[in-house]
Amino acid sequence: MALAGIELRFIVDHLSDQIDGYYVNNIYGITKDSVLFKLRHTDKQDLFLMVSTFGIWLTSVRLGQIEENKLQRRLRSDLLRMRITEIRQIGVERITYLEFEGFGKEFVLVVELFGDGNILLCSKEMKVLALQHAVNVRHRTLGIGSEYAPPPPPSHSSESSTPTKPTAAVDALHLTEQDFDELVTVQMAAAKWLGRTLGLPKKYAEGILRIAGVAPGTTGQQLTPVEASAIFEAAKQIISDVTTGNHTPVIIHDEQKSEAIPIMMMLDEQLPADSIIKTESFMAGLDTVFTDSLLGQAKTARASGSAKKMRDLQTQITEQQKAIETVKERSESTSALAKSLMQLASQGILMITDERAKPALEALGAQLVREKGLLHVRISDKKIGVDAQAPMQSIASSLFDEAKHQARAAPAIERAMVEAQQKLDKLQSRTESEIRLADNLATEIRKKSWFERYRWFLTSDGSLAVGGRDTSSNSALIRKQMAKNDRIFHAEVHGSPFFILKDARQPPSDVSMSEVAHATVCFSRAWREGMHGMSAYWVDPDQIKKSAPTGQFLPKGSFTIEGQRNFIKAQTLRLAVGMVPHNDGHVLICGPLEPIAARSICYAVVEPHGLELSEAAKRIRSEFMRIDESITKGISLDEFVRTLPAGKSQIKDVRRGEINEDQTLKV
Repeated sequence: MALAGIELRFIVDHLSDQIDGYYVNNIYGITKDSVLFKLRHTDKQDLFLMVSTFGIWLTSVRLGQIEENKLQRRLRSDLLRMRITEIRQIGVERITYLEFEGFGKEFVLVVELFGDGNILLCSKEMKVLALQHAVNVRHRTLGIGSEYAPPPPPSHSSESSTPTKPTAAVDALHLTEQDFDELVTVQMAAAKWLGRTLGLPKKYAEGILRIAGVAPGTTGQQLTPVEASAIFEAAKQIISDVTTGNHTPVIIHDEQKSEAIPIMMMLDEQLPADSIIKTESFMAGLDTVFTDSLLGQAKTARASGSAKKMRDLQTQITEQQKAIETVKERSESTSALAKSLMQLASQGILMITDERAKPALEALGAQLVREKGLLHVRISDKKIGVDAQAPMQSIASSLFDEAKHQARAAPAIERAMVEAQQKLDKLQSRTESEIRLADNLATEIRKKSWFERYRWFLTSDGSLAVGGRDTSSNSALIRKQMAKNDRIFHAEVHGSPFFILKDARQPPSDVSMSEVAHATVCFSRAWREGMHGMSAYWVDPDQIKKSAPTGQFLPKGSFTIEGQRNFIKAQTLRLAVGMVPHNDGHVLICGPLEPIAARSICYAVVEPHGLELSEAAKRIRSEFMRIDESITKGISLDEFVRTLPAGKSQIKDVRRGEINEDQTLKV
């Protein structure tokens, strides 16, 4: 389906509200025309924004790579960690502008949703830095280094030219009755006039007429003033409902395509009831339809790559079957001719050139032919050279040898045919497997609990411990999540996180306190530097002051701590990374060994030094795959990297945990 300009207006406004304060955490290439942005916020759920040449939408499904996307590397280079400052659209044009800012730089990602579509990365000054595909047509040129400008309005000249985007003749967002004065004067169909004038696709133009009670095919001049007024009111209402989100969304399925519709009342009442599926929101409907479309592309892409090889193998097998039949037929015909010649010899016909031998040769479909002075016997479309002066028995013996030689060729061809069939069977099986894998490319994005934005684990006593990942999350954790009955942990080590032991109404056990102190030290710079023997301290929430004393300044993520500090020594620098069941899914957590091992399906024990962060993450994921592949493959490598402490780590042990995948971690 193609998005209408008014539908895009709703999407842009909806996204503007949703992504405020988010930054780009990662970018994934999905197809050659689609990229997935993972957006992160210090306080809110992660969002996944799909940007494609046919649409832009928030998705609840994580797709694996279907095709290589040539823009992915450049987009990652320029846009990672950048904030999305604005998403905008001019009028109801089918062009979206996503503006990014950060690290003293600004970029604009332009998404064109008309024609074949395009995605362009531009500088703040709208100079094209990278693009999905170059454009070089009569009225427009786009390439790296050129200045981006939307295409001009369509030309009504009779001269041939490449079509440009449909542009509304009036402002569809601010309609007046005067805009419809022309309608009653034109001879064209009213639906066609609506499409051209308001930039609306056929489904909206026809839906407006249906709501206004005007028969399809009615021309503008055939309209009464009452009908023209009804069309104006219906158009204004439909456009307002679509752009403001006053939706009754459904998905329409038929044999040809699926389509998400924001307003059910504009649909043809003759549609079969089983073709209409209600959806919770228009965005969810788009997600379903567009995701299914991408998965369809995946199946096609994975099947088409093997299709030619399969056709070639099938042709080869067919030709080999024909070759075997031909060889057997020639062998049998040659052998029969040899036997006939032996009979002729016994009857006193001693030369093959004897006229009395001719009927016997013809009876077997054989004949004598001379080429360049040499005599041949032609039988079953094969010519066999013979000596005209040789006795009949000698020629018969030569033909027997030829028949045996031909017969020996059949098993070799049969073996080659069997090998080709085996290759074909394997290729068919692999293709079917790849198509099934395409069905599994989509993974439902699990909704995360608030504490999953931070480092977290459950202590041996079942208490929740939550820690900051960086300066921003440290600040957010203390300012927004600290409560009266918590215990706050910190270490006098540069780069130490704040950890909160939540809801410690009853005095927490020494075990829980020791485990949180241990995690606080391990996730500080002590891990990177291998600083053993360090301590963390805990305080009560009322000892944390969020503002600096008068006349002093506190850096971001820092707080003033008053009163007594209670120190607990970390006995080792050792952590465990575990895969645990949680909220109908599985998550990775990292913390002290004992509580992680007790709650994990499998876990890895790590200590400082050794492998770089990414290599350690790859190694742990690989080891987890051996223990439980079905669960591990649903957790990305990024999550393993995100879970480990910053710095190098050595993997000391990998084991199966103490629970199974059917159990759930309760927080």
